[in-house]
Amino acid sequence: MIPLSSEYDHLRNFSSSLKRIIVLNKMDLANRSEIKEWMRYFEQQNCISFGVNSHNKDNIKEFLKFLQARVKELKKIDHSSYTATIMLVGIPNVGKSALANSLHQIGRISAAEKGKLKHAVVSPIPGETKDISSLKVCFRWLPSKLMKRIGSHPNVYVLDTPGILPPDILDVEMCSKLALTGAVKDCLVGEKELAQYFLATFNLSDEYKKWEKLCTEENERSTTDHRLRFLGRSELGAKRKRQYPTDHTQDFVVHDARRSLFSIISSFHGDLEKEKDLSRLIETQFTALQEAFRVASESGEDAEHKVAAKLLNLYRTGRLGHYTLDSLPRNIQ
Repeated sequence: MIPLSSEYDHLRNFSSSLKRIIVLNKMDLANRSEIKEWMRYFEQQNCISFGVNSHNKDNIKEFLKFLQARVKELKKIDHSSYTATIMLVGIPNVGKSALANSLHQIGRISAAEKGKLKHAVVSPIPGETKDISSLKVCFRWLPSKLMKRIGSHPNVYVLDTPGILPPDILDVEMCSKLALTGAVKDCLVGEKELAQYFLATFNLSDEYKKWEKLCTEENERSTTDHRLRFLGRSELGAKRKRQYPTDHTQDFVVHDARRSLFSIISSFHGDLEKEKDLSRLIETQFTALQEAFRVASESGEDAEHKVAAKLLNLYRTGRLGHYTLDSLPRNIQ
């Protein structure tokens, strides 16, 4: 999660009001404790915020109730017309289309609205949304016997918009954060450089401490495998045949990667605040991950790029922990 780096620049000086809501999307990939701190920060800035996981139905239902309450408050203040429009605005690949789809689908299903559901294009590649799409969201304002009439005249539309970025990003670290989270293409920074940036973030966090039990599990697994071999059991062979070592998304490969990272950083005695020591640690981790990901010992540069691609994929899908890349401003109380 990058609440500041992903800020939509043209809304930075937008006056705080009920009409603007800061949506902290993809919160399932962020550090849980820091989400609350960021929401407290925005509250101090007199901004309304809400944490969202677009793929969690219960969370989307909560967000719909939250939006319903905001729309009701606006109607009381400015006596607006019955129809309201919610525009999703932000940089590329922050989940605007996925959120629009979830609001549209779950909102209409909850309101028993009939008709064909629409779908905004969702892609892991930034810049796939080319046009503004309008999707209908329905709320249960009145008793169900009047729902048909309400459904035919929906009170809320949600607009999915293309992501917008400034033509130049001069801050190198901000550019790295945007690329790491998929807002800009990897090639603008480089896959290996992005993987190194992630490992630097990982090494300075406490996420690896959650994997301590993996070393104990590995010892237990090795003992079990040894016993099966000694007894001539066929179960071990059958189990191994169902595994695909080149698929880095399989659980046993992910566990090996976690175990390698944990073992290396746990035994590291250098100073992480020193660039040379941190670079040496990252280089060691790359070598270990090549073995964990079962990347063949081919030309060094090609192998490193394969390791980097696999590592970035696991990070972006939450398989290597939860991170908030932006730090809270120091003036927070």
